[in-house]
Amino acid sequence: MNGKMRGKTIVNVCITLFFAVSVLLPIISMFTRITPASVSGLIHSPQFSAALKNSLLTSLTSTVISMALALAAAWCIERTGVKCKSILKIIFILPMLIPSISHAFGLVTLFGSNGILTNLLRLKSGIYGFAGIVTGSVMYSFPVAFLMFDSILYYEDGLPYRAADVLGISKFNQFTAITLPYLKKTLISVFFAIFTLTITDYGVPLLIGAKTVTLSVLMYNKAVGMLDYGTGSAIGVVLLVPAVAAFLADMLNPDNGQNSFIAEQVQPKKSMGRDIISSVFCVILSICVFLPILAFCVIVLNTKYPINTTLTFAHIQNTLSRGAGRYLVNSLIYSLGTGLLGTAVAFICSYMTSRVKGRFSKGLHLLSLTSMAIPGMVLGLSYVIFFSKSGFYGTMAIIFLVNSIHFFASPYLMMYNTLSKVNENLESVGVCLGVSRIRIIFDVILPKVRHTMFEMFGYFFVNSMMTISAVSFLAPPAPKPVALMINQFEAQLLMESAAFVSLMILAVNLLLKGIVQLAEKRLSREKD
Repeated sequence: MNGKMRGKTIVNVCITLFFAVSVLLPIISMFTRITPASVSGLIHSPQFSAALKNSLLTSLTSTVISMALALAAAWCIERTGVKCKSILKIIFILPMLIPSISHAFGLVTLFGSNGILTNLLRLKSGIYGFAGIVTGSVMYSFPVAFLMFDSILYYEDGLPYRAADVLGISKFNQFTAITLPYLKKTLISVFFAIFTLTITDYGVPLLIGAKTVTLSVLMYNKAVGMLDYGTGSAIGVVLLVPAVAAFLADMLNPDNGQNSFIAEQVQPKKSMGRDIISSVFCVILSICVFLPILAFCVIVLNTKYPINTTLTFAHIQNTLSRGAGRYLVNSLIYSLGTGLLGTAVAFICSYMTSRVKGRFSKGLHLLSLTSMAIPGMVLGLSYVIFFSKSGFYGTMAIIFLVNSIHFFASPYLMMYNTLSKVNENLESVGVCLGVSRIRIIFDVILPKVRHTMFEMFGYFFVNSMMTISAVSFLAPPAPKPVALMINQFEAQLLMESAAFVSLMILAVNLLLKGIVQLAEKRLSREKD
């Protein structure tokens, strides 16, 4: 028993050291770069006050619009009789499979000064500045909010509504007395999640913001453009505030309004008028999601839109000749490495916190969630400061690590919740039968949680393919990921090449999703 206790302690200490090196020490090193002079200069800078105002306004506006659209879309899917719900769900999450900067580029392609719809509708001005940032941010954040709302509505118990109908309670009172309390925690979580996502993103405002500079763009310009790490770190601390607030709100807000089981699922009643309105809304929303992707295809396959619309593959050849194929391979390596490393570490951490109770469990659980409170830009800058003088900096390994930490919290929670539902007596039975814990894990637990393992790997892979936040600080001199080429091509006015890169990333992520689903089905058939 003493040997087993020592083994648990060693694993816990190793995990703690891992997070100390990969999260805590880099963030502390970033704080050490902040000087009174840099803080004073930043606060009194008119550029900072304007950027802060722009960030708050654009993020709040984007969050409200994104939440409203996502809740309406989720309600249409789960509470109405619209057709082709599975297809609609896939369409609604497509924006999650391309970088945020691609959404901004798609808007420029459609509504820019010489955009497709600008010319077609003869609009006088392009979609730049405040309107462009808000629109791009909504496109980027909508799928996240939709998935959160759709999941919670899908698992709502229908029995209270049936009882309310029997008692003659009006639909409005049912909404205020049943639905709102049930959605309370999710509404708070979605608000903070989307607000944090939009205020810390620099891809959209960098490309389409024009003179509307946000904090994230200001930080990028200071840290990457001017190598002013002091001012960049000070801005990073400001960007940490909403992320930390989101983290604390999620931790401190108890999940009291939701049932732990479903007596019966909510069954939407037939209503032709409601279903028609819902279907029209979903179709319009689907078109809005598809428009940028269709625009990418149009300008890639046209010689020079709108001057010459002759079909051509020259832009694809030109993009590949500029190294897009090589950079795509880099991204595949980064995504595979991140998927393997992140999945392995997330499983070990979730197992230790959910199945091995002890003094370290709660602390390790909290430590595993810390990455949720750190925006990618802040994490990237902290890695530059902490690892810049080590041999680790500038290698592919540092990209594996930063991406694994950046996207760690969600996969960890997936596995933590899954393992918590697996029979807690398995290990005890194993001890009685003389079967080691390792054998129990590999022979019993892993087969039970393989679906979640696939989901975790897919989450790490897809996000690593499209992220531009942390890697933009760390890629050189390491091989550049393909997502960073979008801004590079756009700056060189190679719009067709930027569009093709976005399509490449989308195609790879869709392919990965398909492979994961096929692998799951095949393993399920073999099990049966």
